[in-house]
Amino acid sequence: MDLERALRISAAGMAAQSTRLRVVAENLANRDSTGEAPGADPYRRKTVTFGSKLDREMGADMVAVRRIGTAPGDFPQVHDPSHPAANDKGYVKRPNVDSLVEMMDMREAQRSYSANLSVLEVTRGMLTRTIESLR
Repeated sequence: MDLERALRISAAGMAAQSTRLRVVAENLANRDSTGEAPGADPYRRKTVTFGSKLDREMGADMVAVRRIGTAPGDFPQVHDPSHPAANDKGYVKRPNVDSLVEMMDMREAQRSYSANLSVLEVTRGMLTRTIESLR
């Protein structure tokens, strides 16, 4: 039934965006996490990569989290000789997490989640009306 397919596709989209929101929350929670030893690397920002997954039973492509990786790039450094993670020159590596980027990513994930939820609600309403008309 096409309505069932719509429900399952929307649910897959919601699951993918939920994972994305979890990763954003993890990044924001660790934006101040430095290394524990002098010169150690701090928390590295995580990224989510989506891909399509063919559901052979339904015969439809659905979104899925392909992988959760890490963002490349250098860590910003701050001069703080009193910090336990400071290197021999007094610099501490900071996480490569930008709060503004994370907030934008969170808003985009929230909008995508809401769009999938709207499709789910409309589909559920159509199923309900169909069942009521069959009574």
